[in-house]
Amino acid sequence: MKFIDKLEKSFEETKSLLQIGLDPNPNLFPHELRHKKNSILDFCIGIVDATAEYACSFKPQIAYFSANRAEEQLEELCSYIKNKYPNLPIVLDSKRGDIGSTAENYAIEAFERYKVDALTVNPFLGFDSIIPYMEWKDKGIIVLCRTSNPSGSDLQFLQLNNGLLLYEYIAKLVSKEWNKNNQFGLVVGATYPKELSIVRKIIGERMPILIPGIGFQGGDIKSTVLSSINQKGNGIIINSSRSILYASNNDNWKESASFAAKSLRDSINNIINNKFCKII
Repeated sequence: MKFIDKLEKSFEETKSLLQIGLDPNPNLFPHELRHKKNSILDFCIGIVDATAEYACSFKPQIAYFSANRAEEQLEELCSYIKNKYPNLPIVLDSKRGDIGSTAENYAIEAFERYKVDALTVNPFLGFDSIIPYMEWKDKGIIVLCRTSNPSGSDLQFLQLNNGLLLYEYIAKLVSKEWNKNNQFGLVVGATYPKELSIVRKIIGERMPILIPGIGFQGGDIKSTVLSSINQKGNGIIINSSRSILYASNNDNWKESASFAAKSLRDSINNIINNKFCKII
């Protein structure tokens, strides 16, 4: 099944647009996991099981694993999610961007080693740096467009000779020229609802937008949802990481994560319900 089809099926089955970001920081783990072998895997599995019923997908951030020499734990985690929650897509947040054989190996890493459904990529090196990922036609390629960090404007707001800002050009390029196999999505931060609305108009209804920046980065949930959803009331993946993962570091960490995920999922659905007079 293609990534976009799996994602849309997940939207319908889970009644959720919430993605759980898996950014394991051992310094913030509950005391019961501190200094334990494979604590990263144990923590992430605990979070996955606590939040899966409220999520449309999971997004492990590869740097948190590699920095802790935990790539094998990431493999086990991805395998666990695919086996226990096969209908929930896994997006590897790796922001890869390189050319030729290097990009080919990054694609192998994501799609054969970790067996994820999609990954994030950096478009700065152009189309030939993206082609290797497209060889896996059932996999998703989610391109950085308008990132949630303030300094993203240093480049993404540059005006080109055609009158478009760089992020607008990326959205147009990806949706109109690169997306021949219907496998692309874009990353646009919740901290920029105006740009979210502009990107949605550029790319049309079906292409998904992965939206970081809710929670600790200060993105407003209502303006985010209303500026980016499509006419079906979905088409967006709203990622939340720290505010769910570290809702508590006490014995109730799993329950707290579950409650935080449910609360955010419900808030998103309430906004959509009020707009469309229906529940997604």
